[in-house]
Amino acid sequence: MFRLLAVTAIVGGVALLVTAVSSVSTSDTPQPVAAVAESALHRTISATQDKLRRTPSDAQAWAALGSAYVEQARVTGDPSYYEKAQGALDESVRHRPTDNGWAYLGLGALANARHDFAAARDFGQKATALLPDTAEAHGVLADALTQLGAAAEATAAVQRMLDLEPGVASFTRAAYDMEQRGEVTAAREALERALGVASAPAEVVFCRYHLGELAFDNGQLDLAARHYEEGLRLDPRDATLLQGTAKVAAARGERDRALDTYADLVARTPLPQYLHEHANLLRAVGRHEEAARQFDVLAQQFRLVPDDLAASVVAADRGDAAQALRLAEAEWGRRQHPLVADALAWALHLNGRDAEALGFAERAASSGWRNAVFAFHRGVVLAALGRRDEAAGALEEALRINPHFSPVDAPVATATLAGLR
Repeated sequence: MFRLLAVTAIVGGVALLVTAVSSVSTSDTPQPVAAVAESALHRTISATQDKLRRTPSDAQAWAALGSAYVEQARVTGDPSYYEKAQGALDESVRHRPTDNGWAYLGLGALANARHDFAAARDFGQKATALLPDTAEAHGVLADALTQLGAAAEATAAVQRMLDLEPGVASFTRAAYDMEQRGEVTAAREALERALGVASAPAEVVFCRYHLGELAFDNGQLDLAARHYEEGLRLDPRDATLLQGTAKVAAARGERDRALDTYADLVARTPLPQYLHEHANLLRAVGRHEEAARQFDVLAQQFRLVPDDLAASVVAADRGDAAQALRLAEAEWGRRQHPLVADALAWALHLNGRDAEALGFAERAASSGWRNAVFAFHRGVVLAALGRRDEAAGALEEALRINPHFSPVDAPVATATLAGLR
């Protein structure tokens, strides 16, 4: 869930990041891709700051600085850069209150990063009106529309971006759009095209990770492992790729190796996705006190950077059914995305409201997304309603899509299916 939410936020920064990386000269001693990218981004920010010292009323430079800060927040995982981004973008608008497409583009990217998707849509519409031939503006709009559940409009925005600039960012967005519709083969082809046009190590690593994730989510462990390993040849310390290898190790029964990898990841890159996966794997092996500590860290992060959907999923895994429902209902009030429908269905089930839960589980499934978690939740709800044959079919579908979709819930799906049979 965290990975899919992050796709649109991440791809938005690829063009800026690669532009920055290409300006860094190579040396005899290769550095990790992420370190090179972060160093290049610092150079870009410093150069823009120098320009603004000379021309402090340059609205476009202020907009560029704000967008760079949004990307820096993503690269470093430090949300404090969002405030810097907001300040720079507000300064751009102050100097050019109207017809400032680059500021709207940056404000839209910032709103997407903060998961304020309604505001991101509004800024994206303003940006595309002023910059109709700028691919990045259509990308910001596509990201917002995707997360708001406006599937047809999002597809149109992605197609416009592809028409303007068929590169890594647009192909990756297209892959995510196709994946949500259940078009897995087409999504894989789009990611392979992204890989084919990738011109910098950061882009290659990015594409390998998402190819690995698509393979893993569809039960193809060996293919997923190959993509992760190919990416690690370029950057052996990349956190996303190491997270992928940890999932594969856990799925193959190599749980000590997986736990060691997760422990290293959360120590140096304590992102919510890694903390959550680590906590669930600890739960799966019976180390509940350690899992609780990971959940505590997650709770602290959500207090600093609220995210009701992610927090609802975590609350459900932690056993706080009331909190999971409250958060899922709040998120559903803002946007009707399949991920939110699924989270609300599961929260309603945990609160004993299975008749209501089924409607939302069906809503999530109606998107066509081949998502093992959706199918598992729907199967459990159907079983609770006594609809045994339909429940068995949904659980079989979950395990057919990905028998390793969760170290905690996949065994539950197997056991529940056996009981129904």
